[in-house]
Order: sequence, then C-alpha cells, then structure tokens
Amino acid sequence: MTKADIFYKDIGDYLSREEKLKLVKEAESILNPTLEMTQIKPNEHGDWISMRNSKFDEFIPLAPEQKFDSKTQSFFVTQSLGTLTARDAWTYNFSKKELKENINKTIAYYNEQLALFTTGKIKKLKYDSTKGSWSGIWLKQLQQRENILENESGYRLALHRPFTKQNTYFSKELNDRTYRLFHFFPSREHKNIIICIAEKSLVAFSAFISNHISDYGFLKGGNGSTQCFPLYWYEKKDKVQGGLFEKAEDEYIRHDAISDFILEQAKTRYGPKVTKEDIFYYVYGILHSSDYRKTFVNDLKKMLPRLPLVEKVADFWAFSKAGRNLADIHLNYEEQGPPKEVLINGKPMPRTPFPASQLIVNKMAFPSKRQKDTIVYNSHLTISNIPAKAYEYIVNGKSAIEWVMERYTVTTHKESGIGNDPNDWAREHENPRYILDLLLAVITVSIKTVDIVEGLPRVEWK
Repeated sequence: MTKADIFYKDIGDYLSREEKLKLVKEAESILNPTLEMTQIKPNEHGDWISMRNSKFDEFIPLAPEQKFDSKTQSFFVTQSLGTLTARDAWTYNFSKKELKENINKTIAYYNEQLALFTTGKIKKLKYDSTKGSWSGIWLKQLQQRENILENESGYRLALHRPFTKQNTYFSKELNDRTYRLFHFFPSREHKNIIICIAEKSLVAFSAFISNHISDYGFLKGGNGSTQCFPLYWYEKKDKVQGGLFEKAEDEYIRHDAISDFILEQAKTRYGPKVTKEDIFYYVYGILHSSDYRKTFVNDLKKMLPRLPLVEKVADFWAFSKAGRNLADIHLNYEEQGPPKEVLINGKPMPRTPFPASQLIVNKMAFPSKRQKDTIVYNSHLTISNIPAKAYEYIVNGKSAIEWVMERYTVTTHKESGIGNDPNDWAREHENPRYILDLLLAVITVSIKTVDIVEGLPRVEWK
C-alpha cells in the first residue's frame, strides 16, 4: 500500500463557515501554491497538528492515577468532575422557592410513573418534559423500584457558571453523576475550596476557584469537562454501636488533598516553612501564568495540567502569594467595591439608593458589538467608562464581565417551561442592588486579576 503525504493549511481560529468556504473557493484547488500548504506527520502522541511540548511530560501531574492515593507522586491525592445533573432546569434556580416547587413537582412525577410501572398499569413510561427529565439514573432507580423522597439537606448553593451562584438540589437521586463531590462537600456545614479547571477545552485554558459545589459545565468547552481539585477531602466515620454525632461535621474526618510527596519535595527545595496550603495556592498562581498557558497551550487542550516546582525559591513564594491573592478576590468577588472611574448614567456612583423598580434586569447589552466601555443595564441605568483592561480577564473563552451579562438574564427553559429569573435572587436576599453591585464588583475583580497576573514571575518553561 502506498503511503499518503498529508498536507495542512492553518487558517487561524474563530473563522465562520462562510469565511472558511471563501478561502477554498478563491484558491480553486488545494494544489494552488498561494495556499502555502504544509506537510505534516504525527508525533509520538499521535498529534498531527497542535503538537504537544515534550517538556510538559517532565512536570509533576496535578491528578493521581488512583483516587485517594496517599502515596501518589502528584500534587493532589484526589480530584473530581463537577456534578452532572442531566436536568439543570429542574435542579438549579436563582429562586430557592421556585427550586423547591420544581423539585417537588419532578419527584412527584417520577414516583407516579414508578407506581404505574410497578403495578403493571403501564408498560412504557410517559415522558413529559414539563414534569421531569428522564436520564440514566432515573431509569436505573425505576428498575430497582426505588422511590425518591425530598431531602432538605439536598438544598445547597452552587457555582453553576463563573460568577453565578444559584440554589441547587444536590443528591444522587436527582443528579445523574455526583462523582466524588460528596467527599469534598459532604454537607452544607462542611467548608472547602476547590480549584476548577477546564479539561480538554477547545477555548483558552482556564482555572477558577470556588468554595461551593461546581457544575460539570462550569468550565467546559469542546469535549472537555470541569475537573475540581480540593484543598481537603472528607471521609465518613463509622458510628460506634449506633452512637449519634452531635454535629454533621463530627461525622467526618478531614484529610489534606495536597500529597505528602509534593510537600516533601517543596520543603526540600524551598525550606521547612512550606505548608500544603502554600502549595495549593502555588498551583492556583502558576495556572494563571500567561507564559505557562502560551507555552503549553496544545498540551492543556489534550491533557490535565502538569506543573514544575520552579527552580528559584523566590519564584515559588511569588506564585504562592499571587495565587493566594487571586483566590481571595475570586472567592470573595461579591465583596469587591465598584471601580472609581466607572460611571452610572454618566455620573459617579450616587449616594442615594436607586428605587428597586429601576434595578430589575431582563438582559444587559452593549450599545454595539464594538462598544464595550458601556453596558446598557436596563431602560433606567447605563454603566459607562469601563476600562478596556477589565476585558482582558478571560474565563473559559469569555470575559468575566460578559459572563455576568450572559448569566444574569431572565430565561425560560424550552422543554420544561421552567423560568429562571436572577432578580429572584436579589428579592429573596432582600438586596435589590445585588446584580448591579455584582457587575461593578466583577469589573474590579477583572482589573485586579490582570494586575496580579502581569506581576507573576517570568519563568523559562522550555
């Protein structure tokens, strides 16, 4: 068999279908020399294009090969995918009241179908998208004749998308996959911090920190998913002869998720004062390095991150400190004040509060695609003089500001008819200004993040 020679033309990213076809049409033939085709051959990884960097393999993996491996030679002893509900419309809502109504409605529907199926009154399920969403976990429970009961402890807060907290119902009956997240957040009382990364994303690599349950699609693009790396993980204790624990926290043993291996490696290199928390924030800092992301852009599209322990002691502490500072503003993003230069209706932030009726949001927008220094909040309020620098902070292919604009929109799920109104969050928290303050805070977060990232050490990765 004659071997084929394969040629490739890189036409750049983000071209539309029409733009791609125009290039082909104008060339008329792939033999046209103006196309400047390049012959390509696969490397040892099977990459034909977007070749991985061999240096990446020399670094230490973030994730262990086996879960909860105390002897692993990776940064973390465990990690988890974000929760995959297979019914987001039912299990997430800005309104806790609406969420409870939706959960009770869909549980009643499932139990009704189970009763009819069990008694032989129906041989086929009645699929009704206005009452529930069938998935693998429901079909399995149906075969096992398992009823579903509402559990008050299932109601939690979650970070559904960047800068978007919602009420959620977190349970193994209504979440198709919870993976290992119950080991990270076993109850509402258990505190934790997780570094979320976009795995195998077709958009630029991202990392974001959270102290809430995060969704499978929290940072997701292409065929990838959201991987969560915790500061701690929890193991349930065995009850002694039916004894009871006074508090939910007492039922669990808390373990460090940073490995003993990486701690000893770091202490050897940087001194005995290094802690596992220092390493956790070192990871977050280095994952924000523009140089690291650019150098290993192709590797990060295909693999989980691998990180070095940098050579210089000063660089380690600089990354750790920067990671800690980034974590502080990203975890506490709601608490950041508005930037001084940003104007509301052409004036500095007024001291007199706006009437609640003027703060309701339906859908924020830019005046035009090219004018991003201004956001039309609603028919009453316009935010202007937004620094261009604020849009440099990108999370999962989109600026942090545009995440707020997109997610804080009134929506109705087509299949179920369920509405989700971000103004409900403001009402239920008795804070009519919540969405406006959030948008202004995220502008501040963006500027601060860019400043911190620009100050990260320059490391020779190659």
